[in-house]
Amino acid sequence: MTNLFLRNIGRFLFLVLFQVLVLDNIQLGGYLIPFMYVLFILLMPFETPGWLLLVSAFFLGFSIDLFEHTPGVHASATVFMAFLRPAVLKIIAPREGYEPNSFPRIHFYGVSWFLQYSAILVFSHHLFLFYLEVFSLSGFFNTFLRIILSSIFSIGLIILSQFLIFKK
Repeated sequence: MTNLFLRNIGRFLFLVLFQVLVLDNIQLGGYLIPFMYVLFILLMPFETPGWLLLVSAFFLGFSIDLFEHTPGVHASATVFMAFLRPAVLKIIAPREGYEPNSFPRIHFYGVSWFLQYSAILVFSHHLFLFYLEVFSLSGFFNTFLRIILSSIFSIGLIILSQFLIFKK
């Protein structure tokens, strides 16, 4: 239990610092903006209580907001993603359900399951984030293109991280 807690704290700190120091400096034409910090919410254990998921999401988004000077934008988008996570997990659950003491990872449930899981949640996060950032429907299609391209780029990085960090 303590080991899992410390691992999650380390993952939280690493993802915030990686996002702020490395990924925030990668913006290809303003259309490919990677947000890999959402991986923290994606990788939380299945048994995480809803209140802890939402509080963790708030602090994760708030940490990014502090560094990017975007008051509440990332916090609200991350909380929205954490709010949707239990419903998404229920919708895409395997027929026999989730195994006890397993985690939402490629190596436990396969590439197609993880791709579906991460794509729904990352797209939802980006949709909420970008439209809240613009706070207007002018340039709707331009913003939607940014959402699509940034989601694909972020999901690609998340899938790649699964193969590089978590070995079977």
